[in-house]
Amino acid sequence: MNELADLTAADQLRGFARGTLSPVDVARAAIERIRSCDGAINAFCHVDEGQTLREAAESEARWSGAAPKGALDGVVVSVKDNLPVRGMPTRYGSLVTDDTVASDDAACVARLRDAGAIVVGKTTTPEMGNKIVTDSPLTGITRNPWNPKLTPGGSSGGAAAAVASGMGAIAVGTDGGGSIRVPAGWSGVFGLKPTYGRVPAFPAGWYGTMHHVGPLTRTVEDAALALTVMAGADARAWSQLPPRRVDYRDGLERGVKGLRIAYSRRLGLSDVTVDPETAASVEAAVKQFSELGASVEESDPPRIADVLRCLGAHWVVATLGGVAQLPADKHALLEPRVRELAEVGRKLSSLDYMNAIHDRMELGREVNAWFERYDLLVLPTFHVGAPEAGTFPDSILGPPRLTGPFNVTRHPAASIPCGRTVAGMPIGLQVVGRHDQDALVLRACRAYEAIRGAFPQPSLRLQPSSAKAAA
Repeated sequence: MNELADLTAADQLRGFARGTLSPVDVARAAIERIRSCDGAINAFCHVDEGQTLREAAESEARWSGAAPKGALDGVVVSVKDNLPVRGMPTRYGSLVTDDTVASDDAACVARLRDAGAIVVGKTTTPEMGNKIVTDSPLTGITRNPWNPKLTPGGSSGGAAAAVASGMGAIAVGTDGGGSIRVPAGWSGVFGLKPTYGRVPAFPAGWYGTMHHVGPLTRTVEDAALALTVMAGADARAWSQLPPRRVDYRDGLERGVKGLRIAYSRRLGLSDVTVDPETAASVEAAVKQFSELGASVEESDPPRIADVLRCLGAHWVVATLGGVAQLPADKHALLEPRVRELAEVGRKLSSLDYMNAIHDRMELGREVNAWFERYDLLVLPTFHVGAPEAGTFPDSILGPPRLTGPFNVTRHPAASIPCGRTVAGMPIGLQVVGRHDQDALVLRACRAYEAIRGAFPQPSLRLQPSSAKAAA
């Protein structure tokens, strides 16, 4: 039974269609995996077993009648706890929030439900998604399935850990500076930050137009399927791109022959030193793109240091704005880092912030112009490996320097596992595309995935989970 938890969403759906797999059995397997593993990992802050099994039974009845609801009917998914899910609390990893359940779904969750997906629960996040490791005053420390002494990354750390552990085939995360890609890289899964607006962002979240919504999965095919569903229209999301009636799985196998790919070792940043194991693994992956027929040359996008300064200004002002929305008498409950970021934002003048907005537009224009020479950019997802869980060392403080620029510029970007360290920890390769070229990013990642082969799953240390389930 528990082996069913390791199936991809695509394999589950093929089994449902043939009648060789049961949505109820797959849902039970996911629940059993959560029960047996999450005590060691702490990926979930809320699980609704009863509702999951009820919806799985409804899905099974639809499949039995050859009338599935949609493209994900019966697939178990999880949702990061900064996005509302109807009937579940939204806590943001914070003691400031309460257990009031949401009355409506986030736009992406509504799209998933419309397609028949089953939301098993909410995954952990650092408080208000403020850092790229996952621990919070509310939920404690989330750990990496490959080595529980280390962090899975953040802020979608619970989402990445859940997928890596087989606690659902698809997880929904958010990315304001690397929060999908960094945990994907450190946890050995695939994570996609779509072009901003491709997945409707409602509610917008603290970080506004830096805040991208996207999937974390074990395969590129599953991510393409999830994006196809999540990218549906939602009038509540004023910043969404015009919807595309496309299936992002189409063309996945077309390869990269003839594509122009730029390879950047560290985005030209003199203050970034890439760990030798990471550098070697990424360089080996880049050589494989060349062997697959792509034209690869080394090149750095322009003015990335300025892009990062722009990101920092937006981040601290966004944090200030988010804190200002919370009851003043509860600010003392916030993690010190959140309060400190808000104070930095308070010291920026209105003119400073307006200049940052104008800088963002100009910097985005320059990066767009650079991309006219290339179809894709490849580089490391992060410059060092996962640190110890529950810590936030100097080597990862500040805006994530290799992922954050593409939140400022809104380009699609993904992280795909490209190797493991001597200690056995995953290493991530980042693939960035032009605006609205999400399909090409997925296609390139699939080409690499095909030549790389299936990435292993961690050997889990089983420990019963604490009582998180709703009756």
